[in-house]
Amino acid sequence: MGKIRVLIVDDEDGIRTAASRWLKKEGYTVRTSPDGQSAVSELVGDEFDVVLCDVRMPELGGFELLDIIRERSLAPVVVMMSAFGDDQASLDAIRKGAYDYLPKPFTRGELLLTIRKAEERERLVKENTTLRDALKTESSFDNIVAGTEVMHQIFRTIRKVADFKSTVLISGESGTGKELVARAIHFGSARAQHPFVPVNCGAIPEQLLESELFGHVRGAFTDATRSKPGLFEEANEGTLFLDEISSLPLSLQVKLLRVLQEGEIRRVGDTKAIPINVRIIAAAMEELSELAAQGEFREDLYYRLNVIPINLPPLRERRDDISLLAEHFLKVLNERLGTQIKGIAPDTMQAFCDYHWPGNVRQLQNIVERAVVLSEGPFIELKDLPPKVRASQMAPAELSPQLESFFSDDLSVKKATRLLERELIRRALEKTAGNRTQASKLLELSHRALLYKMKEYELQDVK
Repeated sequence: MGKIRVLIVDDEDGIRTAASRWLKKEGYTVRTSPDGQSAVSELVGDEFDVVLCDVRMPELGGFELLDIIRERSLAPVVVMMSAFGDDQASLDAIRKGAYDYLPKPFTRGELLLTIRKAEERERLVKENTTLRDALKTESSFDNIVAGTEVMHQIFRTIRKVADFKSTVLISGESGTGKELVARAIHFGSARAQHPFVPVNCGAIPEQLLESELFGHVRGAFTDATRSKPGLFEEANEGTLFLDEISSLPLSLQVKLLRVLQEGEIRRVGDTKAIPINVRIIAAAMEELSELAAQGEFREDLYYRLNVIPINLPPLRERRDDISLLAEHFLKVLNERLGTQIKGIAPDTMQAFCDYHWPGNVRQLQNIVERAVVLSEGPFIELKDLPPKVRASQMAPAELSPQLESFFSDDLSVKKATRLLERELIRRALEKTAGNRTQASKLLELSHRALLYKMKEYELQDVK
């Protein structure tokens, strides 16, 4: 997205001049207004992405102008300014619909940071609008490609639960598409016009997570020089997607439970509760019921989250979808990368279907992209795949030398069984990059039996 258009509204000439000069040097398109009335005329006659508006102005004040902007949808992002350092004014501005609050006097760096945050917000809004439009004109699950009955049942569940506020708990291995399902629920609901806010609970340091989720007031901790709304407030009227919910510390689990029970939050350091209307969708790779039974996750919160459970099967359990997904990714990548790969060779597709896919759909997408980039012909060939995927389609000549020579010289069933067993274990270990747990599942052996046979056949170092 190019530089955004900014309207500065302030009755102080010095503020308008300085802010305009700073922003224009960064390439932004800037207009200014000395009062609220002239700002309304500017907004009606032209389009702006951000309005930077003073709170206290003669005749038409900042809050009155904010009400007009919100009622007429004249600008998507409004940032309020004030020289009076009033925390209550900051809270009122956010509650009335302002995106941010900038205390005066401010530095050039503070102004640019605020505008860049607003620019990122506008980019996300436009991306969400594009996605909503696509969902209206195409399949409701265009980004979730599947043909198996288990996935179609999940689609039916999504349609049924989309318009209810009930919490949804999505479980599944990494790479199975949990966020895609969360987005499908949100954009298929009446909340689609409001924000979808994803947050990875495991990616934010524990000491920062509470402030990120619930916000904080000025002075709540060191460096808290101003009040800041959290992600719950950002997602108000929309959906908050809590990925890796099992990483949420027990202390924050209590606060999340209160949100679900009371429908309100409290910023860090604040004594007042803020009503909130947010739908919670959570996701976890681990089985939360087991963590709850072990005391590592609050049992009462687990039951609150698990109102509507959706379990996404790993790709190895929906092998009929692999060819559909591979062809879909090829089409998308041709469009995105400007390539003209016509298709996937039969032996390559068979390798895709035979592979174990420990990284699930995300891994398949990455490997198709790798193959598209490396391919030298009109089709994706077996040679374009990583060795671990290609191994499932080894030609007979690639069998171990002992097994190949045996088939031409010896007819002993007992010896052939041992050699064949060793070969299958070797292949399973290569296919799973030495992951013995996954290899034991492929071989339909217990983990203990696999370890015993690996030692017997001297295969401990196979990867």
